[in-house]
Amino acid sequence: MSTTLVIIGLPSSGKTTVFNALTRSQAETGTYGANADEPNLATVKVPDARLDLLTEMFHPQKRVPADVQYLDVAGIAKGIAEKGMSGSLLGHLSQADALVLVVRAFADPHVPHVEDSVDPARDIETLTLELMFSDLAAVEKRLDRIQNQKQKVVGREREAMEREKSLMERLKLALENEMPIREVLPDIDPDDAKLLRGFGFLTAKPILVLLNLGEEQLGSEGDALVQELQARFGRPGVAVDALAGQIEMEIGRLAPADAAEFMNDLGIAESGLDRVIRLSFNLLGLMPFFTVGPDECRAWTIRQGASAVESAGEIHSDIQRGFIRAEIVGYDDLIAAGGMPEARKLGKLRREGKEYVVQDGDVINFLFNV
Repeated sequence: MSTTLVIIGLPSSGKTTVFNALTRSQAETGTYGANADEPNLATVKVPDARLDLLTEMFHPQKRVPADVQYLDVAGIAKGIAEKGMSGSLLGHLSQADALVLVVRAFADPHVPHVEDSVDPARDIETLTLELMFSDLAAVEKRLDRIQNQKQKVVGREREAMEREKSLMERLKLALENEMPIREVLPDIDPDDAKLLRGFGFLTAKPILVLLNLGEEQLGSEGDALVQELQARFGRPGVAVDALAGQIEMEIGRLAPADAAEFMNDLGIAESGLDRVIRLSFNLLGLMPFFTVGPDECRAWTIRQGASAVESAGEIHSDIQRGFIRAEIVGYDDLIAAGGMPEARKLGKLRREGKEYVVQDGDVINFLFNV
């Protein structure tokens, strides 16, 4: 499963610095204009200590972690939705699995804030409203098109248009009342929710608000700010966290031993990359399962609640079509046993059918007919 996180923020929020920190890239900062069409792009291997231990256990020829793609798009200037986002920018945002909203919390007299003052809560509200205005414009455009077309159709096609019109009117009312579409979705019929996925509405996507701290804010000040904004803006599908983008970018350019020493000196217990990926996967409802053997140990990304047969399809459609059963051992059971033969002797290796719900960290061997 390919996962794409799009990084957005107001100009001068430091989002490209955050992109560099998360992806260990060296994209040029400070020159990415509001009208730029090409995003900074990087694919990152998802860190997972469990895959490391499985690799030590099986000594495969290849170790293949899951990956996630980050896009750093043009700055979202205040009022951009009213003027109309460029087609390329809107396209990048619409295709994202989740959005990372970089919000400036650091002070720097050499980099003036576009609003002349640093106020993370205000900036979160600004970005959120821009996403809502963009969705509202899309909904109104769709309603106009339905109104123009429905007189030309009859029967089931007209009924479908009337149903879609009712759905769009419901979304319009919610957005006008500053309610994001993600908060409407749980009460919408599953077939209607499936229809909405094709529109790529921005406020339907999970959001990670990421406060970009200065070095002096690391520790209690940053923690208090996260708690304050989480209490204010944290809702279903929205999480708030922080990292010091400039510091994390510098850490990413150090050798591992030097990076660990630097993090220890600054009291940084976990890399920003690890934490942001974990939070993003939780928001998206994603998790890994593993396949192991002498050829490769590999992490596969699936949605929480996926069945065994659905998970088989993540590897290959032929395995899904020819699915017979899955041989499964939990990661913890496998590590405790010391190997696959030992897990089998202890009765920890189970045979499960198509409907088995895969658990986070399951180690699976699929049996199938070609």
